[in-house]
Amino acid sequence: MKIKNEHWRKKSYQKATLETKLLVVDQILNGQISRSTASKKYDVPRTTISYWLRKYSTLVQQNIGMSKNDEIKKLKEKIEELEFVKDFQQDIIADMELITGVDMSKKSLPKTLAKEIERKKKARLKENGSINALGLVNKPSTKESKPNKNKR
Repeated sequence: MKIKNEHWRKKSYQKATLETKLLVVDQILNGQISRSTASKKYDVPRTTISYWLRKYSTLVQQNIGMSKNDEIKKLKEKIEELEFVKDFQQDIIADMELITGVDMSKKSLPKTLAKEIERKKKARLKENGSINALGLVNKPSTKESKPNKNKR
């Protein structure tokens, strides 16, 4: 007697152990087998395997990776480092613009960065006085240092 295939009935699966789930996820993530191959080999639906991948791959990443606080701390340190580099580069550009007299930043940088460099240039001029073409500082004096030609 032939058994009719009752395709409207949901297929029942055995419950997979944690070891099996982790084994399947590991094999798929390492590229040893595909999801459909794993589905056939372990008699588990592909949707279930996709669920395992979402669930257990994040679990593996959490164990291997760093905590959120450590990640935030590392990103803050990186931001500080990048801000230092940016300030250093802006100082160099501001100095070069003062020495050469050419406004490079206005032509080639975004407006916000060009404004920051302009502020740095003004601050430099204020603290150092004017800078001649050779880069020598002419500090402002309180007295006029020009000799008076009319005096004899």
